[in-house]
Amino acid sequence: MLTLFHHPLLPACRFVRLSFGEYGEELALIEEKPWLRRKEFLTLNPAASLPVLLAEGDQPIVGATVIAEYVDETRGVLKRDKRLFVEDPLARAEIRRLVDWYLVKTEADVTRHLVRERVLKPIMGSEYGGGAPDSTAIRAARANVKQHLKYTNWLAGTRNWLAGTRLTYADMAAAATLSVLDYMGEVSWGDYPAAKDWYTRMKSRPSFRPLLADRVRALSPVSHYADLDF
Repeated sequence: MLTLFHHPLLPACRFVRLSFGEYGEELALIEEKPWLRRKEFLTLNPAASLPVLLAEGDQPIVGATVIAEYVDETRGVLKRDKRLFVEDPLARAEIRRLVDWYLVKTEADVTRHLVRERVLKPIMGSEYGGGAPDSTAIRAARANVKQHLKYTNWLAGTRNWLAGTRLTYADMAAAATLSVLDYMGEVSWGDYPAAKDWYTRMKSRPSFRPLLADRVRALSPVSHYADLDF
């Protein structure tokens, strides 16, 4: 069994977990607090960032998109119509664009700030940057949520899946990101019916079940988080 160093409310880590789950492969999970910069963890990844996958032979593979490429090359090519990438180069480019949109742009605009201020700072010591949440950062992130949800709603309303006609890494990245926001109660799903329908389909997939069981010490999920029909 492969091992993933992760944090349960980081979208990049959830993306990797969903991707392996779609291929029916379990991961041994080690929850890491990267701000502690443990020596053992730094030997695997000097950047002290997550996620980190210990692959065959305990070889560390660092970063969500790098891990995704590895998973595709070692597992995905054998899955045919269940592959999370596709053969067509232009279609692959669209998948990569949307993965970047959610794991990089949405992360920079929204998720990073809300997770840091609402989840991480309360449990980080002051020597690591912990303390009271920054209300200005929270307000700015919440203002940005709407644009990202509008875009997701448009994608879900005009395509069967976010990148086209089939489930791909794009859906994994979006679901990983929006599930974190949903955990924190930051999504008004009633305003985005197409996105809600797509997210409901994602929540119903077996790969999603472990995420619905996630809990963090600093913050409990909203009441509907684990409900498949919400």
